[in-house]
Amino acid sequence: MTLPSLDALRDIHLPPPPAVWPAPGWWLAVVIVMLVAAIVWVRRRVRRRPLAAALHELDTLSAAFGRDGDAVALARGLSRLLRRYALWRFPDSGAAGLTGADWLRFLDAHGGDGAFAGGVGAVLESLPYRARGEADGEALVALAGRWLRANAP
Repeated sequence: MTLPSLDALRDIHLPPPPAVWPAPGWWLAVVIVMLVAAIVWVRRRVRRRPLAAALHELDTLSAAFGRDGDAVALARGLSRLLRRYALWRFPDSGAAGLTGADWLRFLDAHGGDGAFAGGVGAVLESLPYRARGEADGEALVALAGRWLRANAP
């Protein structure tokens, strides 16, 4: 039996250099993480859309009060706005049937900190139902804005 000569042997083969890009499994993980982040971002944005709409309406009411100075129209608009937002934010709370002092106590219990029943917001109990009246419009708008933000989803 003859042994092969050393000249017949092939040289050592080095493995190919590592790829510039990571393995495909890493890219899949990155894509999944990005998809999850996008879904969370979209869901949060959709969930906050009613708050953005309410704050936009609040700005509109404030601008109208700045032009007209009509406190009754402002109180009516704020009452409707707060009621709609409360019904969206607390659907099972029974807020739809609350009126007067009970409604103001509800607002205080959900972020009003006493400013509705015993503060500037107390005018919302009767002013929307009057023909004329006066109120501190800027303070009412600020209070409604604080309440809306306190009840952000």
